[in-house]
Amino acid sequence: MSNKVAVVTGSASGIGLAIAQRLALDGYAIGLIDLDRAALDRASACVATHSSICCGSVTEERDVQEAIKSIAQELGRIDVLVNSAGISCNAPALDLTLATWKQAIAVNLTGTFLCSREAAKHMIPQGGGNIINIGSMFGSVAGLRRAGYCVTKSGVDMLSRVLALEWADHNIRVNTIAPGYVKTELVKSLVAEGKLDESALLRRTPLRRLANATEIAELVAFVASERSSFITGQTITIDGGWTANGYL
Repeated sequence: MSNKVAVVTGSASGIGLAIAQRLALDGYAIGLIDLDRAALDRASACVATHSSICCGSVTEERDVQEAIKSIAQELGRIDVLVNSAGISCNAPALDLTLATWKQAIAVNLTGTFLCSREAAKHMIPQGGGNIINIGSMFGSVAGLRRAGYCVTKSGVDMLSRVLALEWADHNIRVNTIAPGYVKTELVKSLVAEGKLDESALLRRTPLRRLANATEIAELVAFVASERSSFITGQTITIDGGWTANGYL
């Protein structure tokens, strides 16, 4: 698979970096896109394969166009796009500012659309590709103080389905992976600051633990591979049983 290329947004840290590292193990050259240039440089050093880094915002059309074009030119093609860039948006609806609402839509939903559209422009001439959007279990279940987050992640689910239908004739598969709570550095810091009650999360999760970023990355690697060649337009939830649990 040495001639395959995967682009991962939000890949400077957390789930995005874990995905980039895992796909590199499958032989992909990796294109990394993130806002943090210093973190991108560190991430590139952690990816055990040839990589191309682009610093820019997924919310800016010009940034996205230039990043995708640059990676395609440097690495030769784009076979897989993983839209991992995203932000949380936790606030009671009455306190949710319009600016915060718009930012959640811009990063979580518009960014996913822009990156998918630009990547597809390269995938179609080469005969196909694979787009994997990182959603959330909160795209299918509601959460208190998460209006912006739930709405945008639900939008990602529907966007994946529409694009899967539109681009199926071009041999492009589009799916969403919807994680539950993942023990990233961000989540650890929120627990340490008292903004997340880890014990409550563990009680609510049937498997009684949070996911590791590597577990999300393993699922991405499967969906990116030919082992999942008949899967498209789907949302695959990986949440330790959270959404199946009808009890608080």
